[in-house]
Formats: sequence, C-alpha cells, structure tokens
Amino acid sequence: MRATTIHGPKDIRVEHVPDAVVREPGDAVVKVELACICGSDLWAYRGVAKRVPGQRIGHEFVGEVVEVGPGVGSVKVGDRVIAPFVWSDGTCPYCVQGLPTSCPQGGFWGSGTSDGGQAEAVRVPFADGTLVRVPEGVDDALLPALLALSDVMGTGHHAAVSAGAAPGATVVVVGDGAVGLCGVLAAKRLGAERIISLGRHEDRAKVARLFGATDQVPERGAEAVEKVRELTGGLGAPVVLECVGTDESWSTAIGLVRDGGRIGYVGVPHQAPNLPTGKLFPRNIGIAGGIAPVRTYLPELMADVLAGRLDPAPVFDRTLPLDEVADGYRSMDDRSALKVVLTP
Repeated sequence: MRATTIHGPKDIRVEHVPDAVVREPGDAVVKVELACICGSDLWAYRGVAKRVPGQRIGHEFVGEVVEVGPGVGSVKVGDRVIAPFVWSDGTCPYCVQGLPTSCPQGGFWGSGTSDGGQAEAVRVPFADGTLVRVPEGVDDALLPALLALSDVMGTGHHAAVSAGAAPGATVVVVGDGAVGLCGVLAAKRLGAERIISLGRHEDRAKVARLFGATDQVPERGAEAVEKVRELTGGLGAPVVLECVGTDESWSTAIGLVRDGGRIGYVGVPHQAPNLPTGKLFPRNIGIAGGIAPVRTYLPELMADVLAGRLDPAPVFDRTLPLDEVADGYRSMDDRSALKVVLTP
C-alpha cells in the first residue's frame, strides 16, 4: 500500500510500504477515506522536530474498518470511524480519568514504527479504546467536519475549556492556524460573547468571523497587546487561547491576559521558552492545557456536527490526492493553504 514518509527537511514522499494488518487481538485495520496535514507536521517538515529518515507521518484520519482482531468488540468490519491523533487502551486510570494522551500503552500515529495517518490504510492498536464509530447513514458531505474532530477541533476546544471560556466571556485567540480558528469556534460554542482573533491574513480572518470572532487584530507582538488592551478597557482579556507555541506567541498571550485571567495553551511548544513565573505569579495568571484529550471530547463534538450545530470543515481550504502530498506540505509551509485534505 501507499503511505507518506519523511526523509528529512522538506523531503516528503509517497512510498509503497507493507500493508496494514491485524497483529494483536485488539487491533483493527482502517481503510482511510480522508486524511489531512497538520500544522504540527510542519515542525518535522521544517527540520525543527527530528524524524528518522523514512518514518511514517500524519495523525488525522477517518475511514472504514476493513479488518478486526478477535478481541475487538466496539467496531466491526464496514463501520465508519474517526481516529483521534493518539491511540489508547481505554481502560487505564488515565483513560478512565479522561486523559487518554497519558495512557501508558498509548502512542501517536507515525511515531517510532507505528503507521502514519497519511496512507491508504492504518493499523489501529487498542481499537476499542481508540476508535469512535460514526452512526450509519451519515452523509459523505459531513466527512471533512468529522475529520476535523480527529485533532484540530478537539484541540481548539481543549484550549477554550482549559482557559475557562463560558457564557458571556471575552476571549482572545492567539494564532490563526486551523487550531486557533477552531479555538474561535469552540469559544463561540461555549457561549463566549466577545471573541478577539489575532491574525494578519484576510482569508483566515474571514473564517474566524464565520466561526464567531467579533474583533480582528492584525497587529503582532507589543502592538497586538496594546490593541487588545484598548479593546478591553485597558485590562486585557480574562480568557486567552495560546494556539501557536512559540516564544513570540507566549509573550503576546501573557501580555494581553487580564490579571486573574487564564491562558489555555495547546500550541506545540517547540520554540517556547521557560514560563516567566516571576511575571505570572504576582498577577495571579492561571495556565492550563497541553496535549488535547481528543478521544474524550469526540462523542460530544460529533453529536453537535451530526445535529448541524457545529461545522469546523471551513478550516480545510485545499484537497489533494495522496500522491500529491508533498505539494500539500509546501502550500501549508508557505501559507498559501490553511489546511490540506488528502484523498486516497
């Protein structure tokens, strides 16, 4: 079968690899219907996050179950499923707590020797604890929205929940990538009254407004902090979503959060410095977040998608066949595309 591999910075290939097969009783094999490229994949593409040459890549996919092991009971051949970006056993204390990202037996697609999601098929360990079954009869037109639930929508939701987004709140979202835009949508879903989106790109600002942003701040750094404080009576915002993970984005988030406020962070911190606790402590700023437990959020978010109350699909603005995945990486790297969908 074909799968995406990474061989070094800017070196993405589609190669023939061994077919995905059941190896353990709890395994399932999922034939991929849609996959996509994540902003976090770009860290490897740019050489910031190291990968072994030839390693599989990709961690967001939806598809059809085509094989199950004898120990699988929650899904069957023919079921359509969503795979969160981390597999987990569903039974350990962390999974029971709702934190499958800390499952001792869990892992990330494309890590080590595991299958990556940008492929024709994926072997899924611990299928019962990992996969979320989509009800029968769901229209194919909803697949992009369901695909977004495998990572970016759940991650944006985690930022909003961690920061305390609630009815009537004022929320600022740092970052206009797919996760930041889903953070806007999540804040709106949770009842936020004012949502200030930071970003300089009009195409992304348009999506932000569609998702519920009431204000757009194109400035960056200290100028963005000043502008947000102008918009909030000089106080800053009580709820801030940090959706980038760089030194600059963290500095901006800390600068514009209100004393006593909270920062929900989900940006992968490849370039972020140590937190300046000396600045946070006297202002009583709370910090919460981390790797989103998407598997925990998936059922409630899927219910809203199926009911027509939630549609994160507009974060996808380009669709390519798997064989052209390298072009998808290039377009996301140069920001000519927001988020690329891949078809078999």
